[in-house]
Amino acid sequence: MNNRLIKQMFDACYMAKRTRDLLPPLPEGVQPSYIHYLDCMQELEEKGKQIRISDLSEFLNIPRPGVTRTVKEMEAKGYLQKIASPDDGRVTFLTATEKGRKLHQKYDEEYFSGLLPYFDSISDEEAETMIATIEKFYQIMSGRRETYDKR
Repeated sequence: MNNRLIKQMFDACYMAKRTRDLLPPLPEGVQPSYIHYLDCMQELEEKGKQIRISDLSEFLNIPRPGVTRTVKEMEAKGYLQKIASPDDGRVTFLTATEKGRKLHQKYDEEYFSGLLPYFDSISDEEAETMIATIEKFYQIMSGRRETYDKR
C-alpha cells in the first residue's frame, strides 16, 4: 500500500457518497436513516428477535443516544411504535407501524429490487469484497480518529 492508493480509496468513498445521493428523493420529513432502521428492524425480526433500542444500537454500531433520538423521531412521525414487554414493563420493544412498513416496502423492496437488473455486471463476490473493504477501511479510520481526538 502507498499514499497514492490510500488517496484513491478516499476518492472511491467520495464517489460512493455521490452514488448514494442518486437514490430517489424521500418523502418530506423522512431521513435516510429511517429507511435504514426499518431495514435493520426487518432483518432482526426475520431472525425471530423482538427489537429493543439496545439491539438496534448494537446491530448498527451506533451509540444508544443517537438511536434513541432517531427512534423518537420515527415514533413521532408514525413509522414505528414502542410496545411494553408483557413480562417486564421496564423493557420496551420496537415494531414498524403500517406506515413504516409501507415506507420500507416502497424504498427497499420496490426500488432496490428494480435496480437488480442494472447490477448484473457486478458479481456477488465483488460486492462482498467491496463491502468488507469499506467496513475495514471505516474501522481503521475510526481508530485513527480516536488518536487524533487525544491530541
